[in-house]
Amino acid sequence: MNILDQIIAQKKIELASRKIAMPIATLEKEFFFNKDTLSLKSFISDPMRTGIIAEFKRKSPSKGIINNHSTVEEVTMAYSGNGASGLSVLTDEHFFGGSISDLIKATVNEVPILRKDFMIDEYQLIEAKAFGAEVVLLIAACLSVREVKNMARLAKSIGLEVLLEIHCKEELAHICDDVDLVGVNNRNLKSFEVSIANSLYLIDQIPATKPAIAESGINNVDTIVTLKKAGFKGFLIGEHFMKEASPSIAFADFVQQLKEKQHAV
Repeated sequence: MNILDQIIAQKKIELASRKIAMPIATLEKEFFFNKDTLSLKSFISDPMRTGIIAEFKRKSPSKGIINNHSTVEEVTMAYSGNGASGLSVLTDEHFFGGSISDLIKATVNEVPILRKDFMIDEYQLIEAKAFGAEVVLLIAACLSVREVKNMARLAKSIGLEVLLEIHCKEELAHICDDVDLVGVNNRNLKSFEVSIANSLYLIDQIPATKPAIAESGINNVDTIVTLKKAGFKGFLIGEHFMKEASPSIAFADFVQQLKEKQHAV
């Protein structure tokens, strides 16, 4: 059983208990469920912002503990204040050390929030909206073409945008009308190996109407410049900042380097 299979098996166990503890009818009464949402698609295209979707992540199956001292509020407010186009918050607890509570804490910002998790059930979409997410991640490797279509339709009906994550050419078939953005994960979710060559290979096959987001393996501003030239509009970065003693300072420094690089070009 590979890492992705293990994560999905654990997710099914967790979902069974969460559905009992907080039924959909209860989630629909939460404050954020009927609140208007911000558009990541719009923020990504805003030339005054960086195009970066900056992530809060405590740990991962491949790296173990990445950061167990920084707070969600401190880090996401620094991301937001320094031009992040979006915030990504890990809510998987068992493998990534996240929680729904982290999602709620990130709502202090006026920047679109992506709930990053392994979404395998429509219940998770309702849950995401109820607790402050404005965008959800649907991972093609976890879902069939039909499941993506159905979940994307439901997400849009409750006011959420959809970021579809793909990793290979075969998963391009998962792209459907209700998907807003398409992410290319440079990390193989089965082996966790990383290569940005994956993004460069797939970019020309992504519809121009679906802004392309490069995910994982982005560690320097030169990589962003390369990916931008290839056609990417957004860049999801987490580990690079979170592994530093101060993710807030690391992000601010990275943005300054990016501005200088783009000005020079």
